[in-house]
Amino acid sequence: MNPYIDEDLAALGEHARRFATDRIAPGFLERDRTRVLDRALMRQMGEMGFIAPELPEQYGGQGMGCLAAGVIHEEIARADLSLSYINLLASLTGQILAEHARPDVAAHWLPRLTRGEALLAIALTEPRGGSDAANLRLKMTRDGDHYVIDGEKTSISAADQADATVLFARTGTVESGARGVSAILVPMDTPGVTTTRFDCHGQRAIGRGSIFFQNARVPASHLLGQEGQGFVQVMQGFDFSRALIGLQVLAVARVALEETWEYVAQREAFGKPLSAFQGVSHPLADYETQVEAARLLCLQTLWLKDKGLPHTAEAAMCKWWGPKLAYDTVHQCLLSFGHGGYDRGPMEQRLRDVLGFQIGDGTAQIMKTIIARGRAGRGSVPA
Repeated sequence: MNPYIDEDLAALGEHARRFATDRIAPGFLERDRTRVLDRALMRQMGEMGFIAPELPEQYGGQGMGCLAAGVIHEEIARADLSLSYINLLASLTGQILAEHARPDVAAHWLPRLTRGEALLAIALTEPRGGSDAANLRLKMTRDGDHYVIDGEKTSISAADQADATVLFARTGTVESGARGVSAILVPMDTPGVTTTRFDCHGQRAIGRGSIFFQNARVPASHLLGQEGQGFVQVMQGFDFSRALIGLQVLAVARVALEETWEYVAQREAFGKPLSAFQGVSHPLADYETQVEAARLLCLQTLWLKDKGLPHTAEAAMCKWWGPKLAYDTVHQCLLSFGHGGYDRGPMEQRLRDVLGFQIGDGTAQIMKTIIARGRAGRGSVPA
């Protein structure tokens, strides 16, 4: 019995798991090798209603709430964490557009997003640093009915595969800090926009890279929120994505544990199954306990969001604890498989995939600062 997942959500999760098992899991290793995102599979996910189901129906969503998005998200991630970035990016950018884009811009992009016909990235990190997210240098200058953009964003997920990106850029002075940052939606086919792709350790199907802007002109109608207020307005959406990331990586840990329990119960040493030895079973029991608790925290955070209640500190807990716990869990599972786990295959790929979330989308140190501010007060925990 899970207090956050009722019968309807449980049925939705089973529906998503069947799809993920049949359609996504078989290409898990191949997509890592080729680094190709399967657009046909993305469209199938859209047809099934698995992309951003929390968005309003007028934008192609189903108005199902954030818990529903989380239930689907973790089932896709069980099969392939890299591919589940489709869900993560869609929920994050979709929410931003639904709340802050002009109606005509939202009406153009969001139905394509939910149908799996468009992939939207989010471009925040710059070469000089990522954790100090409000201290941006990329410039955006108003010129009539357009904004002219110059600069570079780096370590951007799906940089070379996205159809558009939610870009954070400086419209005010550097001294104005977060109050001088605006957000705008930039179609990737805009003249002056180019990309590169990195050769990353994990999450290789979705990939990461840099986006370069050289005198790129974007219609002013694509501004998200008010000029100079984009950072403050739009960053609130990251609470949602941090809870989704927690579920995403913990789903990988859960499937790794399931496979490992089965393996150690069947594999024998000294006339006994490996599970009979406490040195094998107790570490797995430890991680089983922690993963279950962390998952409940993530579901609680989405429940709070659906209820319109504060959840910033809880979201930060999901983001720092989930990735570290998932990595440690999969590492233990890999060791339990011995030399078989060390071979190229599902377990070592999972280890590579979950590691990236200890770096991207907010480090553990930043998340703990957010938690401390929520408990002690922002004035008591300066930046």
